[in-house]
Amino acid sequence: MAVHFNHTILSARDSKASAKFLTEILNLPAPKHWGPFEMVAAENGAFLDYMDTDEIAPQHYAFLVSEAEFDEIFGRVRERKLAYWADPARKHPGEINRHDGGRGVYFEDLNGHLLEIITRPYGSGGWNP
Repeated sequence: MAVHFNHTILSARDSKASAKFLTEILNLPAPKHWGPFEMVAAENGAFLDYMDTDEIAPQHYAFLVSEAEFDEIFGRVRERKLAYWADPARKHPGEINRHDGGRGVYFEDLNGHLLEIITRPYGSGGWNP
């Protein structure tokens, strides 16, 4: 049996606003409402389901994108004047990384979840911290 990642639940103060933010930044289809969730579908069929809650433990979510998509998404991050970093520890603000011969950048969503876009899977070009 093949195992495929299907969905994850993200805690949100406002699930509708959070899902809308993600779809706008990543240029994904509009979220769908199902039960207590605002569901965002990735191209590979996996869902990110935002659910309203008062307690949020920030998580990290990474998205593999093409070079052209990176330019478009990073452009929207800068247009919104969002803080961004080259690293998950946020020690390199206002920078991107070039690991494995690609590009990567981290930024926060409305709830403090750390989102990342990368153009090459980690380790695909020999990079190993």
